[in-house]
Amino acid sequence: MSHFQLLLERTCCARQQFIEIPLIQETLRRGAPMNVYLDFLTQAYHHVKHTAPLMGLAASRCGPGDRIYQSELFDYLAEERGHEEWILDDINALGGDSEAVRGGSPRFPCKIMVGHAYYLIEHISPYGLLGMIHVLEGISVTLAAKAVTAIRRSLQIASQNGFKYLTTHGELDADHTKRFERLLNGIQPRYLPLIMECTSDFYKLYGDIFRDIDSRHKAHVVAA
Repeated sequence: MSHFQLLLERTCCARQQFIEIPLIQETLRRGAPMNVYLDFLTQAYHHVKHTAPLMGLAASRCGPGDRIYQSELFDYLAEERGHEEWILDDINALGGDSEAVRGGSPRFPCKIMVGHAYYLIEHISPYGLLGMIHVLEGISVTLAAKAVTAIRRSLQIASQNGFKYLTTHGELDADHTKRFERLLNGIQPRYLPLIMECTSDFYKLYGDIFRDIDSRHKAHVVAA
């Protein structure tokens, strides 16, 4: 069994628990209200803007024996830089306040996920970042297209305006997933337990962002 197949096998329960989050299932079936989608984009902006810095930091922490991984990180970094601006464009297209988002702060679950990624790189291993990359890209490939279709339908939006981040990222991440598989299959086996642990952790941490969005939306509905 390849390293990649082993990762999928050992983290399948964490992945399924993520997919079964009520907000995600509801969105895939019926779409989402505008305020929920804008909240998702807001939190996405605050973690996506750290993608390139995290990859740069991980690359800087690689040693002489990590040149292949370091090279891949530099390639990833070049492709990921500036994607947070797509999110701000989507927010603008939907009538949201992108400048308020740019100048604002993420909520606690987003802070924890991003902070954990920095902690892993600085204090555990730069290979820990692969857990985050796998979760974010894998979920994007699996769910983004379905989510866009459902949300556009529920919001009665005929154009693609407001969906550049999800649509483009889903397409890019399909290519990245193949690259990730090749990279993972070539790394030293001693890093696999850490990557598996981090992958399961990031399914939980990323899921907490959606649970928080759902909780806030339900509280707003009750208050109204």
